[in-house]
Amino acid sequence: MFFEAFKTYETEVAGRPLVIEVGKMAQLAGGSCMVRYGETNVLCTATMSAKPREGVDFFPLSVDFEEKLYSVGKIPGSFLRREGRASEKATLTSRVIDRPIRPLFPKDMRNDVGVVATVMSVDPDCEPGIAAMLGVSVAISISEIPWDGPIAGVVVGLVDGEYVINPTLEQRQKSEMYVTVASTADLVAMIEAGANEVSNDDMYDGIMFAHKENQRLVEFINQIKAEVGKPKIDFPSNDPDPEMYEAIKDFAIEDIRFALDTDDKRIRDERLKPVYEKVHEKFDAEYPELEAKIDDCLYKTQKYVVRRWLLDDGKRVDGRGIDEIRPLNAEIDLLDRVHGSGMFTRGQTQVLSVVTLGTAGDAQMLDGIDEQETKRYMHHYNFPSYSVGETRPARGPGRREIGHGALAERSLIPVLPTIEEFPYTIRVVSEVLSSNGSTSQGSVCGSTLSLMAAGVPIKAPVAGISCGLITEGDRFMTMVDIQGLEDFFGDMDFKVAGTKKGITSIQMDLKVHGLTPAIIREALDKTYKARCYILDEIMLPVIAEPRKELSKWAPKMLTTKIDPEKIGDVIGKQGKVIQKICAECNCKIDVEEDGNVFVSSTVLEDAQRAISIIETIANDPEVGAIYKGVVTRLMSFGAFVEIAPGKEGMVHISQLDVKRTDKVEDVVAVGDEVIVKVLPKDDQGRLNFSRRDALIEVNGLTPEDDGESGNPGNRRPPRKDFRGNRGGRGRRN
Repeated sequence: MFFEAFKTYETEVAGRPLVIEVGKMAQLAGGSCMVRYGETNVLCTATMSAKPREGVDFFPLSVDFEEKLYSVGKIPGSFLRREGRASEKATLTSRVIDRPIRPLFPKDMRNDVGVVATVMSVDPDCEPGIAAMLGVSVAISISEIPWDGPIAGVVVGLVDGEYVINPTLEQRQKSEMYVTVASTADLVAMIEAGANEVSNDDMYDGIMFAHKENQRLVEFINQIKAEVGKPKIDFPSNDPDPEMYEAIKDFAIEDIRFALDTDDKRIRDERLKPVYEKVHEKFDAEYPELEAKIDDCLYKTQKYVVRRWLLDDGKRVDGRGIDEIRPLNAEIDLLDRVHGSGMFTRGQTQVLSVVTLGTAGDAQMLDGIDEQETKRYMHHYNFPSYSVGETRPARGPGRREIGHGALAERSLIPVLPTIEEFPYTIRVVSEVLSSNGSTSQGSVCGSTLSLMAAGVPIKAPVAGISCGLITEGDRFMTMVDIQGLEDFFGDMDFKVAGTKKGITSIQMDLKVHGLTPAIIREALDKTYKARCYILDEIMLPVIAEPRKELSKWAPKMLTTKIDPEKIGDVIGKQGKVIQKICAECNCKIDVEEDGNVFVSSTVLEDAQRAISIIETIANDPEVGAIYKGVVTRLMSFGAFVEIAPGKEGMVHISQLDVKRTDKVEDVVAVGDEVIVKVLPKDDQGRLNFSRRDALIEVNGLTPEDDGESGNPGNRRPPRKDFRGNRGGRGRRN
């Protein structure tokens, strides 16, 4: 039988069963398992190529988190009705899995490794991303692929002051934080956090709470590995020959020290060019056909120099102090006709963020496997090649761009106003103009500036900063605001964003197996101090609070709430009523199922007029209120006036004018705009209006006045203001 070695292993996580099935599915993969967490099912596989890839200087690992819409009983909404490009959520989950597993592979291995997690069933209370991370760890551990795992991962929430592992869907709605933590047996390997201005202490305690649970799960996975794991295979190392490396290092190290010793990336790059030429001129003949290995030796020599400076001398490449931030600058209003713009510069990293405000209907529609169907706030991050002095064709956002945009988005969501407070869809685009480290955190700062400049009433400004790490045995040192070289040659990029009150996001990238609690604590403390400095000294002096007024180019948005049963009246048959309102008022209208109505227009008066019409349609006109309407029909006993689509009432001939009226045609004609006052309904519940009372109240006429009241249509302009034209409610000021 094909699955004779089928075995199951079971434990519990957060009170829900976690079952790992091995040996039944995908047996031709290097390692595979089916993870059943609650009713979430994820098939995880890991496979390695037989031979190393030629001509690459990196470990070729691919991690794919595949969302199958059948897992939630959906048919894809695309034209082809099948899954296409990975969703943003799937891409982000792939990155969350990639980060803790990648440092545990041999750095000199060049065999392709492909990891695939296929979501086949989803229980909303049991996150498929966590099931996938655990399954990937099992699949690699039991395969023949060399790896220093396993790892385990859980989510920790803070609900009603208590830490919760893998919070349910209901708990997630009220949790103060959502932190994914991955760990090895001893160290914290990855942190990905979103939080509602959580303090350093609460965040640290939550991470340690998750780490403890992870250690139990690592032991569980090790038991599976001990029973069914395959022997790890040998692989051809891609490291340069040690003698070759030492020879090149001795020859070039002084030139490299000189080249790197500057705070200007452009000067550094220019200085390194002749060093590379000089080394190749000497060693190409000595090591024929090993030009790539010579470049590897030069890279390793640069890494050696930077790390020795930091660890032995406390010296940074650009001469800064260990916790000194590069020169900072903040600006707003750089672009003329956009809704809001802000630029943040840190050293040679520069990010321009631009805000666009849209209607509720502009929210992004999501076709994924989780409960979220729309997204009101979008943050997009672009990283053009010119930002690093290179040239390459633009191919759309990659995983890195998607990940950095999502990180900035997560950083700002906790401070955004609710849709009731600010009825707009918000899109921020961060354009990286120049990059020398930590552009994602630069986009957090730039976006805060642009949101405040646009008049978005955020609850508090947010700033972001990164912390680096160099380790050697038991020694370690952290430094604030790492630039490019310190990121390339260091061991950690610990990004933290937040307000002065607390943390809103964390993302931790590691090149070592993990962090000790002491390193995490120090990184949190240093980043808090740094972001407070950025806020107080750089950002708030430029713009202290959100502007009270929106840009004149931004749409003007008004909202109202109607009875959901009246939605059909507002929309009308085949949408004719709402289309008519949009055309007459030059506006855009979005009606939600709960009765919330959003009206936007570039002219505030047009939006006000549309709101008045909608409220008139949805509500019974208030007795005594004055409206402007249109005469639709004439009868011998009076005229019918429509004050809003579907809202028509009778003006009796006795109520047409301030003087006696013999014939209706003497006063009004079909199509005339008239003002009317609402009278009590008749015995049959029909609307009744009085033009006579409206003229007396608004124009100050009396029954004895002739004025122009007897002229057809009474086109004499009213002396008091009305909100809107036809259908506009005309309450007196």
